[in-house]
Amino acid sequence: MRSTTDAAPGAPPLTLYGSLRWDVVEPLLPAAGARVLEVGCGQGAVAVRLAARAAAYTGVELDASSARTAADRLVAAGTGGRVLHGGLDALEDDERFDLVCAFEVIEHIDDDAAALREWVGRLAPGGRVVLSTPAWRWRFGPMDAAVGHFRRYDPDALRSLMERAGLRDVGLRLYGMPLGYALEAVRNQVARRRPGLGDEGGTAEITTAQRTARSGRLFQPTTAVQGRLVQVATWPFRQVQRAFPRTGTGLVAWGRAV
Repeated sequence: MRSTTDAAPGAPPLTLYGSLRWDVVEPLLPAAGARVLEVGCGQGAVAVRLAARAAAYTGVELDASSARTAADRLVAAGTGGRVLHGGLDALEDDERFDLVCAFEVIEHIDDDAAALREWVGRLAPGGRVVLSTPAWRWRFGPMDAAVGHFRRYDPDALRSLMERAGLRDVGLRLYGMPLGYALEAVRNQVARRRPGLGDEGGTAEITTAQRTARSGRLFQPTTAVQGRLVQVATWPFRQVQRAFPRTGTGLVAWGRAV
């Protein structure tokens, strides 16, 4: 059953895209009691929502500033959970999870197949991976380059990648119809006009890793008022996108470990 709300009490505001995405992701999550790992938890807007329904939540985040913000937000929300600065090597070798999530992460990784196998290796038997990524290879644009994306994914290509990683019962759903198209056009225009988008020094001469690190800090609402405005603004578009599961600019995929 679809939830009537997309926010845990005290949850930080989602971005416009994040609100559209959460509408698709939330029904895929376990009802309660799962051990959850979020790869690339960013500043923790989703982390608080996941932790509120999990038996135990762990987030890993490569960007130190974002990791600190996410940890502070978990404390402020009172949900419990932990955030580790680093990658999966920050975990104990024997830690396993019922759910591994990675939202807007895999497109930032050069060797995506190896990363996905590593995520699957962290699943308990019968556990599930849920991930999201920008859709359609041909839509790769200036904003993708600006935030450190290596690629976008066609649905069939992502399905094949997940099956080769050992996942079964793979499902996919597009989202973002129609608002995602407008948001993407605006973001690409911003990236064309500001090639050094988000750089402290205002230069475009930065590494892909630096572009990836800053990506989780861009376009983030910070206040409760902004969060409410996002929810009101995206409400009609969330209704529309439910009717168009094969159309959109974003892709959500899931699969289960054997």
